Amino acid sequence: MIVTEKIEKFLPDVEKPARYTGGELNMTKKDLDLIDIRFAFCFPDVYEVGMSFLGLNILYKLLNERNDTFAERVFSPWPDMEDKMIENKVPLFSLETHSTMDEFDILGFNISYEMCYTNIVRALNLASISPLYSERKEDDPIIIAGGSAIYNPEPIADFFDAIFIGEGEESLNAFIDLYKDNQKKGYSKENFLEKAASLDGVYIPSFYHPTYSKKGYSLEKTNDKAKEKITKTIIEDFDNAYFPLDPIVPFLGIVHDRITLEIFRGCTRGCRFCQAGFTYRPIREKKSETLTEQAKIIEQATGYDEVSLCSLSTSDYSEIGELINGLMDEFEDKRVSVSLPSLRLDTVFKDYSKRLDSVRKSGLTFAPEAGSQRLRDIINKNITDEDLFKTMEQVFSKGYTQVKLYFMIGLPFETYEDLDGIVELVKEVKSIYGIAGKNNQRKLTLTISASNFVPKPFTPFQWIAQDSIEILTEKQNYLKEKLKMKGVRFNWHDAELSFLEAVFARGDRRLSKVILEAVESGAKFDSWREYFDFSIYSKAFEKVGIDPAQYANRVFSKDETLFWDHIDCGVNKEFLAGELEKSKTGILSPDCREICLGCGLEEVCFKK
Repeated sequence: MIVTEKIEKFLPDVEKPARYTGGELNMTKKDLDLIDIRFAFCFPDVYEVGMSFLGLNILYKLLNERNDTFAERVFSPWPDMEDKMIENKVPLFSLETHSTMDEFDILGFNISYEMCYTNIVRALNLASISPLYSERKEDDPIIIAGGSAIYNPEPIADFFDAIFIGEGEESLNAFIDLYKDNQKKGYSKENFLEKAASLDGVYIPSFYHPTYSKKGYSLEKTNDKAKEKITKTIIEDFDNAYFPLDPIVPFLGIVHDRITLEIFRGCTRGCRFCQAGFTYRPIREKKSETLTEQAKIIEQATGYDEVSLCSLSTSDYSEIGELINGLMDEFEDKRVSVSLPSLRLDTVFKDYSKRLDSVRKSGLTFAPEAGSQRLRDIINKNITDEDLFKTMEQVFSKGYTQVKLYFMIGLPFETYEDLDGIVELVKEVKSIYGIAGKNNQRKLTLTISASNFVPKPFTPFQWIAQDSIEILTEKQNYLKEKLKMKGVRFNWHDAELSFLEAVFARGDRRLSKVILEAVESGAKFDSWREYFDFSIYSKAFEKVGIDPAQYANRVFSKDETLFWDHIDCGVNKEFLAGELEKSKTGILSPDCREICLGCGLEEVCFKK
């Protein structure tokens, strides 16, 4: 069903109607009569967030390169739009053709954050499709998921027919090929899923049954086609990997409204709290000339005036100097700037940094993570106070007056002395500005942001308990008082939200009932402060009979089966356990580009 006429009647009454119109520059258009497969990329958040997500843009353009497939986009409607849709009986629809979701063969959800789970259920409810795979009909669309937050798929496993582990560029095309062949031969959904189970990185939740007992947890196979382990997929030749050169240009401002260049994947630093740092291994880079050419083509196709270099640690890119010089040679006269997110304090200001100031000077962001050297050694951050102070001196002497420093509180083995260390670092940075930045025309604006530690699967801290909500709140209040300084802004993450993030990060399939119950009680857009309501979850846990603290606030035994042990991210469990032991005494591990630490991905690294 095409709903264009229906939504046009009430679009003027909702906030930012351009979220729902489609028709943007570089949007794909196809004749529906000439394609075999209709695919909807579903992002369970608002348009401005989803359109900023690079993974969606890559896969959208990749699938639309196929002549037999038309990939469209679906985003979660903002609550005002959702109310209008329910009132006017309009199902959830795509942007490209305004088709309802039941018109598609495959619905693919991107899972980039645990706190989007309720929006997945809301999206399926709006489409009149059952969230539970066990209740869906044979002619319902195949519902799949992938993304960076899917490495423990169990809390939402009951919602999906198939889940993709790892990098989806190659496995998704193979899945589409298999689906097309299945449709031609008239096989059932069950037959198709049995064949899909053989694909690299594809997990079929219905082929496994979880058992919970006093003896522990187990996940038993219920289908002979199911694998013992689901191994993530990896794009080995990253320089030649597909990348969209004509990305969609939105009609309204989005979170990352600029050219985004993915310069490399992976990270070799080994910060022990960082899930992405382990699950995205091994490190794979694009050549600087490849990136410069891509930027040139994208700028011509979009007209953007900023290029952002995207990675987990941009200043670790081995050709960073050549890349920046190449980009500035290309764009300096066009007044197109180059920005460097994800900066490390010990590597940022090289000779090439002078050229970054030639177009425009913006704020800079750094992540010391912890306030003391002891705690930074525990988390394997491998930076010192001297690195911070030296970098701040250079930053302020170059005229920068806006700096953000990111810290994490509730880290394993943290004490209040470590929190005091944050305060002392802030005082010292202000003092450095008074000397190095004395000639700056503006006053210093120093933003201190404190997130809460969340134990994540496939990290050395996956076994560690998270601080309780009460303890995290006490630590936040302690810092709030201590950081009441002129020119300093202190931001912090909601402790209750971080608690739920830990619950879902380390949870099992029983949590699907909690998610369904929370949605029934009105949960939505949980990562948005104005809509997050912790009391909804408290009641849901109580009704379902689950103690959430058993997931977030308990130390997991190294001997127990973890809820994500059937997933293989490439980094072996023994290596992670060894890193945890090192952390207890603050033993550092070097960058694995300097010394191979034997994490389990040596064959891929050495092949590269």
